[in-house]
Amino acid sequence: MGILAYMQRIGRSLMVPVAVLPAAAILLGIGYWIDPNGWGQNSIVAAFLIKSGGAIIDNMPILFAIGVAYGMSKDKDGAAALSGLVGFLVVTTLLSPNSIALFNGIDTKADDWLKQVPAAYGKINNQFIGILVGIIAAELYNRFSRVELHKALSFFSGKRLVPIVVSVVMLLVSAVLYFIWPTIYDALVAFGKYIKELGSVGAGIYGFFNRLLIPVGLHHALNSVFWFDVAGINDIPNFLGGQKSIEDGLATVGITGRYQAGFFPVMMFGLPGAALAMYHTAKKGNKDKTASIMLAASFAAFFTGVTEPLEFAFMFVAPVLYVLHAILAGISLYIAAAMQWIAGFGFSAGLVDMLLSSRNPLAVHWYMLILQGLVFFVVYYVAFRFVIVKFNLKTPGREDEDTTVSSTESTQKKQVIGDTSKLAEQYLAVVGGKGNLTNIDSCITRLRLGVNDSELVDEQAAKALGAMAVIKLGKTGVQIIVGTQAEKIADEIKKLV
Repeated sequence: MGILAYMQRIGRSLMVPVAVLPAAAILLGIGYWIDPNGWGQNSIVAAFLIKSGGAIIDNMPILFAIGVAYGMSKDKDGAAALSGLVGFLVVTTLLSPNSIALFNGIDTKADDWLKQVPAAYGKINNQFIGILVGIIAAELYNRFSRVELHKALSFFSGKRLVPIVVSVVMLLVSAVLYFIWPTIYDALVAFGKYIKELGSVGAGIYGFFNRLLIPVGLHHALNSVFWFDVAGINDIPNFLGGQKSIEDGLATVGITGRYQAGFFPVMMFGLPGAALAMYHTAKKGNKDKTASIMLAASFAAFFTGVTEPLEFAFMFVAPVLYVLHAILAGISLYIAAAMQWIAGFGFSAGLVDMLLSSRNPLAVHWYMLILQGLVFFVVYYVAFRFVIVKFNLKTPGREDEDTTVSSTESTQKKQVIGDTSKLAEQYLAVVGGKGNLTNIDSCITRLRLGVNDSELVDEQAAKALGAMAVIKLGKTGVQIIVGTQAEKIADEIKKLV
């Protein structure tokens, strides 16, 4: 497997622990609404909700270890998740300040004993370690889950063997980390400080690369640096922590949330503006078809922040528009950060998350993001329409006649899409049949497939079934953008295979 395909596997697996964040956002958001000033002191219901949401946020590192181990395992078995948990507990216990003090003969009864332990070990419980442990646990699971031992030890064969192997391997991993973790930690902190020192400019640079990496699915890896505690930024958990984060010195009003806020104007308003431009520039005979596609995709972007259906509509047919989109996203994050217009999210930058975060003590002038969004709606519309017309780009509805789907084909396609099991059969044929598949997975809008030979995947046939794009990651990795039914299609393909 190529490095790009492997990295996208890691990026995909990061979505497993990230998927629990909406639960925390809902619990905390409702708690803020009930008691925005007392933070639960004035309402037992608010306290109950806030503490429940906080339980998720406070344990994100261990959720990363479990989620990544599960997500990267070959058959998504609970034994892989358990192995991730075992590995994380071994590493974080062996490298905890108390253990380090014991190994180095430091008297823990002394008042200043913690000062004698390198600060890196006090931060061993973090998402970076969770991701590392999860990857190792998954690889060990994939290697040893089918090993058969001698009859005398047969009880420990197969999947039962994996947690044992993981616990032993983590002893070695801990020994290595004992020597190199302080250096890694210092490097991550230096990177985090560098980004923080760039302030709003750093937020803009992040926003640009966040969008630019979406085509290959590596934006999740980038997000983990800015949104979680990989480099000391931890923007989402600190924001969702609200008043508690402020009191603990982990959050600053007007600063925390700047790696999230600028996405709201883009997702809720900018991309729908681009959709309107694509509709207005579509050929007369294709306007109805284009309108139905753009309306549904715009609705998803505005309310939930799911933008891939819109972005993939022009990402590959008009790359210059996508680069323009990435630049505008960077500008949006810069403006929101510079003006300290802050809102946050647990899932994505849609209306639902904006409203849930509006009573958070760290949400500053969040309503100004709506005004900024209205401006970006116009900017996106004007810029996209000008570029489409100027360069005669083949955006949806502007395709050449021989590639435009006829009304009969559209009807047939809708009939097939309505039957997920039938659609799965069609996609299985498109990717070269059972013999060409080595792995089947999905995220929100993509089928993420491992194949023996990506050249056997029929891109045109996939698009005829309704796929928005096909991305080939070397010889053995393929992503097919099919929309929000990706997980259902993947499940049906697994049944067939």
